[in-house]
Amino acid sequence: MRVLFAASEGLPFIKTGGLADVIGSLPKILKENGVDVRVVLPMYKKTAEKDRANFERVGSCEVHSGDIHTIATYYKTEADGIPFYFVEHAGYFERDTLYGYDDDGERFAFFDKVVLEMFNVVGWMPEVVHCHDWQTGMIPAIAKIHYANDEAMQSVKFVYTIHNLLFQGIYSADKLWSYFGIPYEWYANGTLRFHDNCISYLKAGVVLSDKITTVSPTYSQEILTPYFGEKMEDVLRMRQGDLSGIVNGIDMAVWDPATDKTLTENYDTGNWKAGKAANKAALQRDLGLREDPNVLLIGLVSRLTTQKGMDMVINRLHDLMSGDVQFVVLGSGDKGIENALKGMEHQYRRRAVFYCGYNEALAHRIYAGSDLFLMPSAFEPCGISQLNAMRYGSLPLVRETGGLRDTVQPYNQYTGEGTGFSFTNINADEMMNCIRLAMDTYYFHRHAWDQLVLNAMNKDVSWNTSAVEYHNLYKQLV
Repeated sequence: MRVLFAASEGLPFIKTGGLADVIGSLPKILKENGVDVRVVLPMYKKTAEKDRANFERVGSCEVHSGDIHTIATYYKTEADGIPFYFVEHAGYFERDTLYGYDDDGERFAFFDKVVLEMFNVVGWMPEVVHCHDWQTGMIPAIAKIHYANDEAMQSVKFVYTIHNLLFQGIYSADKLWSYFGIPYEWYANGTLRFHDNCISYLKAGVVLSDKITTVSPTYSQEILTPYFGEKMEDVLRMRQGDLSGIVNGIDMAVWDPATDKTLTENYDTGNWKAGKAANKAALQRDLGLREDPNVLLIGLVSRLTTQKGMDMVINRLHDLMSGDVQFVVLGSGDKGIENALKGMEHQYRRRAVFYCGYNEALAHRIYAGSDLFLMPSAFEPCGISQLNAMRYGSLPLVRETGGLRDTVQPYNQYTGEGTGFSFTNINADEMMNCIRLAMDTYYFHRHAWDQLVLNAMNKDVSWNTSAVEYHNLYKQLV
């Protein structure tokens, strides 16, 4: 079976969020299941400067799509046995950041068109094109409209995965022609219309793909409701029969405390106490925290936004720090939240640290050195951090939403079962009550805490089960 992943970012080449982790890890497991899986990405400035000289140039093509008339050049390389193709266009992609430009719609319209043009250039035709998020949402539309008389293209099936419904690629209706050369009738008949005088790349992917997935079963049901649906719930309910939720996994080779070279001391379930103690001490020492093996160290690695529940954290920061805890935060985002965390670091010297930005090695060390991992998201399609935390023996404390609900089993004080702690509502008081339960368990029921750590570390957070579900989905189509 031949499957192409089309995405706007992917490890090991370029990353801004969890999408890149999925693109970097899921294909490897699919390959182990016998799938000929390949990936196509834009060639961004960082990739071009670092790796282009080592890539193979495989060809180019002229692109005519609405008012877009230019040339696309394709490169190829291999990573972990997976072929990666890159679309080169300096004007569109060789910029300092990946997203956030006024012409993002045009940039990814170009990318969506050249993904389909690529097949003839590279001499390989997929049976399934698996599109990810709004940036690739127009690929099925272009295939069905511009290649309607192409028998080979019409045999290709499309799977569309929504990683975060919040981002929808909404542009004015006139872009349908100027970017894509798609006639107005596709807007007028409602197929590609999204509210008055607007189109949505994400809606196009939902309406015109053969199957739609989200990144957790709970999220696939949440987005059918007005509260989580981001004004797309009616469209999604129309395709509900083709919508499913498949939870994400993590790359078990990259996220492995037994081999992780960023850690002070490696460990597994057999020596986790000594291993985590050594990493905790090193983290405290290097970040300027008081070195105390017994204090509850809480970690948080996140975008600093209200979606991630950071407003609740900031509102109850002093309550949190009134307990015997240390708090380490790694991330960036809303400037108000960043400033509040800088104030926290100043007020609670040697007890709280805020690292503004992202540092991959430090993220690994926080997972290994923390006892509790805070993730109180308002909504979370799947989440990767809670999986990493469990793998490293840091117990996640989460809100019961999306993939957090699907992956973290809350502590049962009567049976001892669980892999973390959870609370139900978007409510700071509930969050604090849950934190107090975790503190009580850590300080006064240590045997129960230790069992939770082992439960978490033994939990299967790999792609193995989910990859089989994706493979079965492809087989249904092909």
